[in-house]
Amino acid sequence: MWNQTEFKEKDYDADEFNRFPKGAGFPGGKADWGWMQHILASLKPEGRAAVVLDTGAASRGSGNANTNKEKEVRRWFVEQDLIEGVLYLPDNLFYNTTAPGIIIVLNKAKPQERKDKLFLLNAGHDFVKGDPKNYLPAEAVQRIADTFAAWREEEKYSRIVAREEIAKNDFNISPSRYIHTGESEEYRPLAEIVEELNTLEEEARKTDAALRIILARMGI
Repeated sequence: MWNQTEFKEKDYDADEFNRFPKGAGFPGGKADWGWMQHILASLKPEGRAAVVLDTGAASRGSGNANTNKEKEVRRWFVEQDLIEGVLYLPDNLFYNTTAPGIIIVLNKAKPQERKDKLFLLNAGHDFVKGDPKNYLPAEAVQRIADTFAAWREEEKYSRIVAREEIAKNDFNISPSRYIHTGESEEYRPLAEIVEELNTLEEEARKTDAALRIILARMGI
């Protein structure tokens, strides 16, 4: 369900099951956060869910001065304190793409000690190279599970991040933004950067089209 584009705003508005609450709503041209709202609406009051998505869902629109619908839905989830954690996975695990994925963990009943915080884990280097696909060895799976279950911070691997810090970073919840696995400079995966550039290019096209219409109506 990554990056599906066939759903339009009218599809969300016509929903009969109240899955898209006011304040969150339409996530823009890609349906990732629409699926997140669907899954949230399917949970019991104490329910939890783990959702595998494209990394772009964690960061698209952040750092952009323009309004971005996807970022606004992500902001709503953060402000409602519904995200327990985000796990960043290695490149080339999935058969339909070479891009890395993320696991977003939803929790409608976070324990008191975890409220207003997100647990971020960057497992981007924990893989074994395979042919044709990489894979997570058993010890990497165990390390991810144990670290998340314990909410244990490890240098260059996991961090507990306050909601205020997420807000300062314009609701970017990608672990690669907060956990630097390199020795010095901040590392951002190429796929994530390309996603961001594509979003900016699309917004520039829309702005240009709008300006052309305005100028045409002004007779210029």
